[in-house]
Amino acid sequence: MKPTSTTEEFTIVSAPAPAFDAGNPSADCIADSAGGLTFDLDAPHGTDAAEHWSGALVLRPRGAEDESADVLLPLAPTGDGRLRAVLPSTVALPEGRWDVHVASGEEPPRRLLPGLADLRSLVDRRPGPSTSPLAVRIPYATKHGNLSLRSWLRGPHAEAGDVHVGEGALTVCGTLYRVEDAAAWLAGAAVEARLRRDPAVRVGAPVTVGEAQDRADFSAVLPWAALGEHWRGGTEVWDLWLCQEGGEEVRIARLLDDVADKRHVFVYPARSLSTTGAPAQASPYYTCDNDLSVKVEERPPVG
Repeated sequence: MKPTSTTEEFTIVSAPAPAFDAGNPSADCIADSAGGLTFDLDAPHGTDAAEHWSGALVLRPRGAEDESADVLLPLAPTGDGRLRAVLPSTVALPEGRWDVHVASGEEPPRRLLPGLADLRSLVDRRPGPSTSPLAVRIPYATKHGNLSLRSWLRGPHAEAGDVHVGEGALTVCGTLYRVEDAAAWLAGAAVEARLRRDPAVRVGAPVTVGEAQDRADFSAVLPWAALGEHWRGGTEVWDLWLCQEGGEEVRIARLLDDVADKRHVFVYPARSLSTTGAPAQASPYYTCDNDLSVKVEERPPVG
C-alpha cells in the first residue's frame, strides 16, 4: 500500500473545552491500542443530550472540493450530558489528513477545536498478528488551532526502530508487521535508499533478521560512501524502503506512537561524505508524513 505525501504543521493537542455554541466547539479525543478514536463533546446549550439530537461528527479529507468523501460518525448521548462519536479501527480511513467538523441539524458543519487528548495507548504500540492493513490515526492541532487527524493505512508496514548514525554507515533497524510469515518475507530482503529526483537510482543493503521468535525484526547497514558517489551538489533526498526479494516494497516509517509529527522530535546528527565535488554531509530524518529519509547537502564551512 503506497504512502501519501501531504504537508501541514502540527502542534500539541491540549486545550480547555469551550461550550458547544461558544464559537467553534471542541472535542476531547481518546485513542485505543487497536487504532480507534473516541470523540466527546458538550451538547449545545439548552439541549438535553439524553434526548434525541440530530448531529454527527464529520471527517473531511484535506483539500476535498465537495462532501462526497466525507466520513460521518453519529453523535450519541453518553449519559453525563455529553455527546460521543466513535471511529473504530475497522472503519477504513484512507491515508492523509482529515479535518474534523461537527454538523447539527440544518446548520453547515463547523470545524472543531482540540480539547484534551488521551493518547497513552498509542505509546509503544505493538500490533497483533493480523494481515489486514494497519490503521494509525493521531489527532493533532493544525497551525490555525483546529482539530485534524493524520491517518495512515499500511499493509505490510515496516516500523522504523533505532537509527544509528555511524562514521562510515547508517544502520537502520525496524520491525515488519501485517504479513503472514515475517521471516519468510524478510528472507533475501534489502533496505533500499532511492534518490527522490530519480527513483531509478538506488543504493541497497541486505537485511539481517533478528533472533526473536517471530523473526520480524530486521536491520541493514547503508554505507555513506555509496550515497556520496551520486551527489552532484545542492540538496538531495533519499527515501528508504524495505524490499522483499522479487515481491512487495514497503516504505520505512515510524508510526506506532503518539507523536504526530516526528521531524522536530527525532533529530539525528550529520556525517561527512566523501564526494567528487564540494564537501558534503548526510543525515537521516523523518518527513512530514513520518517516513524515514536521508538528506545529503553541502557541508557548511567551519568557523
